[in-house]
Amino acid sequence: MLFKKHEYQDIRVKISPDEATDLIDKVARFIVERHLAPAGIMFFESVRPLHGIGSQFMYFILPAAEILFDSQRYQKFALMLEKEDYLKQLISRIDELDEELNRERREQGRLKAKRRRAKRREFLARILKLKPKNKAE
Repeated sequence: MLFKKHEYQDIRVKISPDEATDLIDKVARFIVERHLAPAGIMFFESVRPLHGIGSQFMYFILPAAEILFDSQRYQKFALMLEKEDYLKQLISRIDELDEELNRERREQGRLKAKRRRAKRREFLARILKLKPKNKAE
């Protein structure tokens, strides 16, 4: 059986604001696309007081986590959780993306309802042999 030789990677201690913003956007989109925004916001709000401890715990389990996750991305996420400002940005970004998605869903729902009403009116007009209403009158 062949095993992939694991190379030791250095532990990151800093994350640039650009990397953090990019990671915030990716995580927020991941959560919102799966319709988990309320649960995600509640989770991150609840762990916000313990963000430093959570980040350090992520480093504690890093050797085991490297088996499942890409080490560099995992460390970037741990560094992002370390700063409360980034965590607040993540929560607000999840909320913004969820609002955009829900706005589109609400608009699609309104269009479907409008089409259903029009079909019902057309059906009733055919059955009762009524003249269709003209909006110009």
